Amino acid sequence: MDNIKKPASLEIQRKNYTDIFQLFLQNERLTKQNIVNALHLSLPTVTQNINLLCQQGLLCEAGTMGNTGGRRAMTYSFSADARIAIGVDITRNHVAIVAVDLRGAVFYKERVRKKFERCDDYYRFLGDMVRHCIEQIQCPEERILGVGIGVPGLVTADNQTVFYGEILHFTGETCANMSRYIPYPTALLNDASAAGFAETWINKDIKTAFYLMLSNNIGGAVIIDGSPYAGYHHHSGEVGHLCIERNGRPCYCGQKGCVDRYLAATELSDLTDGRLADFFALLEKKDPRALACWDTYLDDLALTNRNVHMLFDCPIILGGYVGEYIAPYMDEIRRRTGALDPFETDAEYLHACHYRTEAIAAGSALHFIVKFLETV
Repeated sequence: MDNIKKPASLEIQRKNYTDIFQLFLQNERLTKQNIVNALHLSLPTVTQNINLLCQQGLLCEAGTMGNTGGRRAMTYSFSADARIAIGVDITRNHVAIVAVDLRGAVFYKERVRKKFERCDDYYRFLGDMVRHCIEQIQCPEERILGVGIGVPGLVTADNQTVFYGEILHFTGETCANMSRYIPYPTALLNDASAAGFAETWINKDIKTAFYLMLSNNIGGAVIIDGSPYAGYHHHSGEVGHLCIERNGRPCYCGQKGCVDRYLAATELSDLTDGRLADFFALLEKKDPRALACWDTYLDDLALTNRNVHMLFDCPIILGGYVGEYIAPYMDEIRRRTGALDPFETDAEYLHACHYRTEAIAAGSALHFIVKFLETV
């Protein structure tokens, strides 16, 4: 009987600890009595667990509350910087890196121009970037959970191998090889899936959505109840290879008429020597060339949005490089999409992204944040 009671008692203690920690994740500040009332626990149980969480650096004292003539109650808050994760975004010509705390807030970011090469010098460069980031944020090594690496390719379920990497021509590359100069746990993540996960993780009102990544290549991610749906063969959400024009423009995948060839950010930035910000500056000035290019782009985007919504009937988040600039144009995008949608003509399911920049890097870092939070 004692052997049965002991595991049951430990399980209850663990649940109380987790419940209290989760309550702090949802609130800025709490007193012990707040926790007693919310979770229906005894004051000694709450006190014991708060002391333990404080010892582990996950909680800290945050002042006092109340002024009823008696002793003011001590409040506690969640220490978001108790652990951090690093996220890296690798593209054909750039590397971005961010540091993210336990609330998913980006508190450091850097982006440098660096052409991807599948070689030792490039991977040493990645290690140097991580090391520089950690030096800049002055974070003790024991607080670093890991480094997530977002890549424009499809990766295996264990986040260790690129099984389709035509954009960078690195099919078969491994996490161990790419992270050889990074002395922390590492994982590879598909860029669109990482960004889509970041968007739904930070937005508490949207847990199921389709993320449309409008970057130099088009990607997509299906997020269901806060988790990416990879599909049977880990290539779900590949909206970039939906056909929107039969026998249309040739795509790098070998097919024709793929969305990727119509909605890539380069369709806009090619007008301004590769500088997307300059394109939108021209657009604001009503430049005729920019207006004509944007008009065609919006029609192709509306058709893509309509097709995605017919399949998934869920919110669609528009992100990527174009997503950084898209918020002022959402009304027009909804109007054009709604005109093609037989069910929801207002297209209110379309949303501009929350992360205007570095969503891929942030989502890659969140891979380790979420793994940690699930263990507390």
